[in-house]
Amino acid sequence: MRMEEDGSGDLEVPSYFLCPISLQLMRDPVTISTGITYDRSNIEKWLFSCNKRTCPITKQPLSDPDLVTPNHTLRRLIQAWCTLNASHGVERIPTPKSPIDKTHVTKILKQAKNFPNSIHKCLLALKAIALESERNCTLVAQSDGAFEFVAAVIKSGGEKNIGSIELAVEILFHIKSSEAHLKNLVNGDGNFINSLTFVLKNGNCQSRAYAIMLLKSSLELADPIRLMSIERELLSEIVRVIHDHISHQASKSALKVLAEVCPWGRNRVKAVEGGAVSMLVELLLNSTERRWSEIGLVILDQLCGCAEGREKLMEHGAGVAIVSKKILRVSAMASDRAVRILSSICRFSASVKVVQEMLEVGVVAKLCLVLQMDCSSKTREKARDILKLHSRVWSNSSCIPPHLASAYPSSSS
Repeated sequence: MRMEEDGSGDLEVPSYFLCPISLQLMRDPVTISTGITYDRSNIEKWLFSCNKRTCPITKQPLSDPDLVTPNHTLRRLIQAWCTLNASHGVERIPTPKSPIDKTHVTKILKQAKNFPNSIHKCLLALKAIALESERNCTLVAQSDGAFEFVAAVIKSGGEKNIGSIELAVEILFHIKSSEAHLKNLVNGDGNFINSLTFVLKNGNCQSRAYAIMLLKSSLELADPIRLMSIERELLSEIVRVIHDHISHQASKSALKVLAEVCPWGRNRVKAVEGGAVSMLVELLLNSTERRWSEIGLVILDQLCGCAEGREKLMEHGAGVAIVSKKILRVSAMASDRAVRILSSICRFSASVKVVQEMLEVGVVAKLCLVLQMDCSSKTREKARDILKLHSRVWSNSSCIPPHLASAYPSSSS
């Protein structure tokens, strides 16, 4: 069987050698219960990554997504076709390895239990299995004892075990354990959170990224009592992840963690003490992404709900100015949050110096502009209240452009 040339000189591939999902050459053809043959990697992506439970072609439901049968006849035909067309630069597809099953995972877990000195080696083996495919991630997650083993390694703590803990964190992140498992883990004795803090503080960049992303997934399931008991050290390490620019995904996860935990207990004060305000101001100064500005302003609004947060914002040379700059430049949500921050400062921390600074850096002019723009009624009302609160100082100032001064609300309005 040969690959033929069409009129353009291109080489045609027999259609039954192509994967129906992506029209690429099959490497490991398998047949599912509906009788349709697919490339293994593609159908596994459909079943496990996309979480589909139907045949892509017939749309029939699949009773057992794991039940796929290797199509050895078609694989040998493809290999023979590749060999015959080697002169055209086609490489022969190697015979695929037999897929991993739960027996492999059970054997690794048994070895780790019977030989504690082999735990690191067993973790490496589990990682290799999990990273091979989405199917394998699901396989490890569903294997009896796998979650408990990985979780126990993470909770073991200790500088001597840092390498094993980093591996365990990476595995737990990839296998996407059930919400019930993760919820029990995060709401347990606290050792899990302490170990993630340890990795954030002492791990390499890659393991810190996995730790913060795993922390995000975990804290979304945490009970309020756990969120209120978060240590200042953890909040400091979360801030450091963003400051160090480990990765886009790590920074995004760290911001979401801050937004999740700051409303609880004294976490606002702890985050301020951990340097969150300065980090957020720098983020707003340097970021051009709408979502980053929005979440940064959300967290800053939370932090300005306490005196310590407002003080840190006013201490930063660009703090008040950058908050004002984001009004009417990002989104309606960002404008609302920025006005809320300025309202907190004006109502609770408005010293003579601060009031004068707000005038000089353009805050007052921006608030006058808000009254003229198509903002939400809530945002306009807050802006009006701020302007009226300090009208004796601001209303007749030469710092306000004439076309905006006319919008300044009178004390009786």
